[in-house]
Amino acid sequence: MVGSGTSDDAAVWRRPDGRALVSTADFFTPIVDDPRAWGHIAASNAASDVYAMGGTPLFALNLVAWPRDRLPLEILAEVMAGGSDAAAEGGWIVAGGHTVDGPEPMYGQAVTGEVETTGILTNVGARPGDVLILTKALGTGILATAHKRSGPEEVAPGGSLAVTYAEAVASMKRLNAEAARVARWAGARAATDVTGFGLLGHLSEMLGGGGISATLDAAAVPLLAGVVELVEAGFVPGGTMRNLEHLARRLSGGGETTRILLADAQTSGGLLMAVAAERAGETVARLLDTGHAAAVVGEILPGEGGITITGDVTG
Repeated sequence: MVGSGTSDDAAVWRRPDGRALVSTADFFTPIVDDPRAWGHIAASNAASDVYAMGGTPLFALNLVAWPRDRLPLEILAEVMAGGSDAAAEGGWIVAGGHTVDGPEPMYGQAVTGEVETTGILTNVGARPGDVLILTKALGTGILATAHKRSGPEEVAPGGSLAVTYAEAVASMKRLNAEAARVARWAGARAATDVTGFGLLGHLSEMLGGGGISATLDAAAVPLLAGVVELVEAGFVPGGTMRNLEHLARRLSGGGETTRILLADAQTSGGLLMAVAAERAGETVARLLDTGHAAAVVGEILPGEGGITITGDVTG
């Protein structure tokens, strides 16, 4: 089994043929109104750990809890169809799964993939002088909280959350397959997917190898449309605030809104990768060509794990 530095929620087993199996699982309650979109997002999110290690998903098992006395099974069929949509796009097989009765609906997948052991991307290994590249916009946690506290009409066309919601759904459904391919091409020295710990939390883990710190250019960080205003209106998840509290002693710089957005707990977020400076421009260009909201957002420096935020996010 491969040890430290692998993705937070995955296990990796070496095989005699020079490849390794990656096993991971994730599931959650609905975060969007459309059941098929929820299924697609949940499956994309579950596969993200495989991609973050530079791997390829092979097959998955559905994981379902369903209150069948309150929600018709026809809705579950749509959810699972969304998971199959993601699998078809990513080229993995949904081989079965397990369903239980539950007080609230939950869906996800247990995903198994493979990766060459010589090419595993881990979340340690960044060096001073490397630049940090983020492949998706932040703000899905903020949007999900605003959605929960607002009426369904607010995410419908013309609603106050419609643009942000549409951007968030498209981003969360996007697989990290292309981002992983570009990371491998760029020779990324470290990579991780940005999920529940937020950008700051996952960056902090990348700095755990010792002897390095980082700066983040807040104004360069891609954001979903309108999320700055949502934070200022008070739509902040509890998980995001817990992330920020946990990291506070390691941070310097950045205003309150900036720190909240950089700590925002993401669902099916992008990859954060450390790349040699001379490859940064072409790496971002390749990501942009595939439709990613990619940007250079910071730099690795010598130090002891601190993160310095320069400037503030812009709405």
